[in-house]
Amino acid sequence: MSDKNFVKEITNIEDDFSQWYTDIVLKAELADYTEVKGFISIRPYGYAIWENIQKYADKKFKENGVKNLAMPVLIPESLLQKEKDHVEGFAPEVAWVTMGGGQELEERLCVRPTSETIFSTMYSKWLKSWRDLPYLYNQWCNVLRWEKETRPFLRSREFLWQEGHTIHETEKEAKEFTLKMLDVYADVIENLLAIPVLKGKKTKTEQFAGAEATYTVETLMHDGRALQAGTSHYFGQNFSKPFEIKFQNREGKEEYAYQTSWGISTRLLGAVIMAHGDNRGLKLPPKVAPIQVVIVPVAMHKDGVKEKAEELCKKLKEKYRVELDIRDQYSTGYKFNDWEMRGVPIRLEIGPRDIEANKCVLVRRDNAEKIEVNLIELENKIENILEEIQKNMYEECAKRVVDRTTIANNMDEFIKNLESNQGYVKTMWCGSPECEEKVHELTGAKSRCIPFKQETVGDKCVCCGKPANTMVIWGRQY
Repeated sequence: MSDKNFVKEITNIEDDFSQWYTDIVLKAELADYTEVKGFISIRPYGYAIWENIQKYADKKFKENGVKNLAMPVLIPESLLQKEKDHVEGFAPEVAWVTMGGGQELEERLCVRPTSETIFSTMYSKWLKSWRDLPYLYNQWCNVLRWEKETRPFLRSREFLWQEGHTIHETEKEAKEFTLKMLDVYADVIENLLAIPVLKGKKTKTEQFAGAEATYTVETLMHDGRALQAGTSHYFGQNFSKPFEIKFQNREGKEEYAYQTSWGISTRLLGAVIMAHGDNRGLKLPPKVAPIQVVIVPVAMHKDGVKEKAEELCKKLKEKYRVELDIRDQYSTGYKFNDWEMRGVPIRLEIGPRDIEANKCVLVRRDNAEKIEVNLIELENKIENILEEIQKNMYEECAKRVVDRTTIANNMDEFIKNLESNQGYVKTMWCGSPECEEKVHELTGAKSRCIPFKQETVGDKCVCCGKPANTMVIWGRQY
């Protein structure tokens, strides 16, 4: 393939965003389709991004006292039936196991779509006294949801995630922990993935099945569609009562525990692709990139070039995640395109003339800037540039949020805003589920959240025109 034609294999981002996304997933070797419909294989490069997310998030969880454990992948139907709203919410997405070892099972087992029920059963066995509390547990695992429409990372039938499940002595403590974990998610998404988040509470219509309250971190993609990037749920005693999660309180009386759950998933890989990518391919924030610096020797056949590149690689690997590209079956131009498409933050070019001058060239993936650097200053220069790239990528996304956020006072304005500048739409809302459904029906947008930072953008509901004092942010979603 010629260097010129390389980028033609990626659909133009403005022409067909959906196809562009699929091209990136496949071409950057993040994931691939399998023989099982709706199921993907996450390839090593994609999995390395997930490992960096996992490592960062897991450290934050442990700083908050959370411990990891493992629960079974199969859940008896009788357990799922115990919490009415929960089972109704997940019933359409559940996959069932009815045979085992060639024999029909006495009771159907569901492949976990989420694990509230199995955690609750175990908590009811383990919990005795207020002295045992809180239980702050999490598992990193896979779950299965039989989605009708699938797209790699965004809506796969099987995906990887973490699910935290905690129980507490008091309502206050449980509510505080629910919001604390939402802040952890905001940290992961903003500081690691360089994507600004919108924090708020879901409406009753949009909250998790079985929850008393659901809180969300929403993100905005390149095309102005929203992506729910993580959620944290306060259950109150909705699960602890049917599952008998009781303890002896400080007064010696029996009491039900207060419960939370919270999760982020491999959907975050989709967020990184769609928030940062461009027509050259992926663009990875340095903190999460599996490879932060790729060294591409120029005129590698000439004496000393390969050896110098290997020397630099060995030295830089002490501080950074570095790859050396000494593939001789590809041209230098092809390699440049290849690494750009994979989103590596910095490309280091070094050839015979550079070696003579004791210099190299650094090329930034975020803005294509070329920087000549003395090899003596290389390590410090790379550190500064990586910090600048991380900051610049966040600021670009933050600017998009500002540019693509509009205000609507009535449905005509709402529809006009979405058609001319798809993104977040701020409106006042009367609180009626009927108005919420009507907005969705007319615009294809759903309520993203009731933001914690409330503003007054009018005094009437955008849909029915009745007095309203709640500001909601809406958007079309992935």
